[in-house]
Amino acid sequence: MSTGFGSDWKAFDAAFVRQRTDRSSNRPTPTSPEAKKLAAILAVADIRVNGNRAWDLQVHDERFFERVLAEGSIGVGESYMDGWWDVEALDEFFTRVHRLELHRQVMTPEVLWLALKGRIFNRQTRSRSRAVAEEHYDLGNDVYQAMLDRRMQYTCAYWPGASTLEQAQENKLNLICRKLGLRPGMKVLELGGGFGGLAQFAAAEYGCEVVSYNISREQVAYARQLCLGLPVRFEEKDYREAAGEKDQFDRVVSIGLCEHVGYKNYRRFLELAHQRLKSGGLFLLHTIGGNESATSTDPWIDKYIFPGGMLPSIAQLGKAMERLWVVEDWHNFGPDYDPTLMAWWNNFERGWADLRQKYGGRFYRMWKFYVLGSAGGFRARTMQLWQLVLSKGDVPAYACVR
Repeated sequence: MSTGFGSDWKAFDAAFVRQRTDRSSNRPTPTSPEAKKLAAILAVADIRVNGNRAWDLQVHDERFFERVLAEGSIGVGESYMDGWWDVEALDEFFTRVHRLELHRQVMTPEVLWLALKGRIFNRQTRSRSRAVAEEHYDLGNDVYQAMLDRRMQYTCAYWPGASTLEQAQENKLNLICRKLGLRPGMKVLELGGGFGGLAQFAAAEYGCEVVSYNISREQVAYARQLCLGLPVRFEEKDYREAAGEKDQFDRVVSIGLCEHVGYKNYRRFLELAHQRLKSGGLFLLHTIGGNESATSTDPWIDKYIFPGGMLPSIAQLGKAMERLWVVEDWHNFGPDYDPTLMAWWNNFERGWADLRQKYGGRFYRMWKFYVLGSAGGFRARTMQLWQLVLSKGDVPAYACVR
């Protein structure tokens, strides 16, 4: 385990002394070697143990320090779920942690094993892809109805000119449709359909016919009700099964699916979209992206939120697109995910009273760790949100839309 301070224990002790002299909580400052070590790591990001600021760590169980140093991300997340520690402003705490990449100071066997599995195995095969649907997307529509906007958009909103989540999510839907140049009568293939909001919007507002593939049982059931009477067909199938569609489409769109595709499958995913797209058509890919190439996600996220998930990098997508696609536009509005996530959390908090009995306190803390931790990651700019518009190279000119 590397601490980032080498063997200079004076740096650890100096940071620890500063905490002792500047603490304002009623809790005593922990004095174990593990507490000193973790306190020094946190001090680099100006986070104090039992300090008085909103982003300072409040430790309720001193086993926390040993657990984090031994287990890394899993230990941080599970000890929070267990109530061993708190932070008043969890989003700001994680902003500081992500900005200085403090997670790199605690490398555990779990992190290395997850990365190795990602290199050796294809963790996003068709059979394994159902795990994330069952674990996350099918956990209960009531959670998402409490948290999201009325259109049930579970991806980043687009905030320019908007003052509410509703407006920002409608902005996002319009942005997608305008980037694709949708017109009445066009046939659109959607890979990963969510709760059906985009399909409904494209059909009702732009007069398109939509075929949508989604592996989540609960989302498809919701989407079918939402789109009753509209020219929309939902297939409760893995995106790869869209290869069996007989016809080609004027447009292909994928919103929030690529994070579950896996780097071993990016080329085949992009080939599928290419095969299903008519000549002169456009493909819009909307995905969270990472600043460096990886083969896995954070271990806690992998275990509790998105099994098998991982964020693509520019290099990984670029290699998968070679000699296949022309990039007409690459738009990054990652900073818009911060206010989106904060709005989701505020909605969830307001609706928690109706969910408490069904889900319980441990779920509440898990969900808070996930949502506010994600907000901190986007605020620190360690994660991005990309919209790519791609063509087969047979579009004479493309005018970028914002």
